[in-house]
Amino acid sequence: MNLVYPLAHLMGGVILLCAFSMLSQRRLAAMITLYQVQALTLSAAAFWQGFAQGAGDLYLTGLITLAIKGILLPMGMRQIVQRFNMVRAVETTMPVGLSMILGVGLIGIAVLVVLPTTVSAVSLTREDLAISLSVVLLGLLVMTLRRHAIAQVIGFLSTENGLVLAATGMPGMPFVAELSVALLVLLAFLVIGVFLFRIREHFDTLDLVGIEEIERRGR
Repeated sequence: MNLVYPLAHLMGGVILLCAFSMLSQRRLAAMITLYQVQALTLSAAAFWQGFAQGAGDLYLTGLITLAIKGILLPMGMRQIVQRFNMVRAVETTMPVGLSMILGVGLIGIAVLVVLPTTVSAVSLTREDLAISLSVVLLGLLVMTLRRHAIAQVIGFLSTENGLVLAATGMPGMPFVAELSVALLVLLAFLVIGVFLFRIREHFDTLDLVGIEEIERRGR
């Protein structure tokens, strides 16, 4: 029995489910855990694609994803949450139920856009692209709906996971491109971390609504 397609679809489905579940979470700890599960599954998907395609560079992609996204970034975000004592719920711009309905709509749009335009591609590649675009759109939705800086960072990282999933599912993707994306994400996270500490020092909050209120009072 050929397990290439079922396992690839299973791992892609788990990654998509984690991205969708972020819309229902209002606690930073839960969102970080979902992101970590998503990253670990992405690492496993890269290893599996490396085995299925006979591409050794995908094993390196899996290792980088495991180290940076599955371990280092979640540890860094948890330390920030603990240091700033961010235990309360994150504010959203719309009710959770409505945001999840919107998320389902974005998944439908991704499927309707990708599948008809990739008729000549391999079936697994088409479906991976549809899942990847769905993850990207859901990550952007999380960034749009969450009013907390850390939650928006998680949405950004989830969006990047969708891009890496698409790259691993496309045979022939150069490893240097995947490596550069991973390093850029790590660099971006470090820069964002510095800004978060500076924002916290000046405004004593990372809630964007609170920062806007302080700015209005200052004017």
